[in-house]
Amino acid sequence: MELHVKRDHSSGGQYPDRARMLISCPDGPGIVAAVSHFLYQHGANIVQSDQYTMDPDGGMFFMRVEFDLPKLDERLDEVRNIFGGVAERFKMDWQIFRVSHKKRLAIFVSKEDHCLVELLWQWQAGDLDADIAMVVSNHTDMQAYVESFGIPFHHIPVTADTKAEAEKRQLEVIGSDIDVIILARYMQIISPSFIEHYRHRIINIHHSFLPAFVGGKPYAQAYQRGVKIIGATAHYVTEELDGGPIIEQDVQRVSHSDDVNELKRIGRTIERVVLARAVKWHIEDRILVHHNKTVVFN
Repeated sequence: MELHVKRDHSSGGQYPDRARMLISCPDGPGIVAAVSHFLYQHGANIVQSDQYTMDPDGGMFFMRVEFDLPKLDERLDEVRNIFGGVAERFKMDWQIFRVSHKKRLAIFVSKEDHCLVELLWQWQAGDLDADIAMVVSNHTDMQAYVESFGIPFHHIPVTADTKAEAEKRQLEVIGSDIDVIILARYMQIISPSFIEHYRHRIINIHHSFLPAFVGGKPYAQAYQRGVKIIGATAHYVTEELDGGPIIEQDVQRVSHSDDVNELKRIGRTIERVVLARAVKWHIEDRILVHHNKTVVFN
């Protein structure tokens, strides 16, 4: 079942009493009614609601609700505590986020700048409703550009011999208040211990339409295969290389006359758009992860 209620995409700063609820649970009757009735009982007004069920394939139910609740800051802890009873009855995994709380982003980049530039442009234009707390890089190529936006830039070199120390330094720089890490063509493999700190909170852009052409030099691989479409994939990072839950993908047609450099040029445009979409959906709490798949209410 899917239910669509009126939508309002205005930024959180204009709606200090707005919150979002994400729910995953086994499917069954009465879930939507219970959530809606609970919010009604506490004086909340639902402004957007989306649902999806996997039944009969796995029997899982997913829900995203945006609602306005007067004096949200004062009442949110109470509402969370009371909703625990509803959640326990339906065996829910759930979270409630304040829309006015902007997520803090750390962007990792190497030498290629197109994905980073797109994110900075969208952030500067107000289309990315988040705080870019810092940019971390293993090179200094982008330092002056990033700092021109007033954003801190941290240069942390990485070699095969210093990788563990570099990741330790990265975690120190990030601290405890970063909500999501974005790998904007950061050309280093992230270790399992680092991933564990940010499970389903590291977004990578892979310059290929996964699961095809995993790993390095996918455009060269695509050229050798004579493909007729190329694409890009934004996904959460897991221990499996380029194998994490896929958030967004896009493609463009190419022809036999396009060499590797032309494929790269076309691909860069796809990459920047796909990554920006994925980041936007994550910071707007539109993504629910189930095993190695995502449900994206966009």
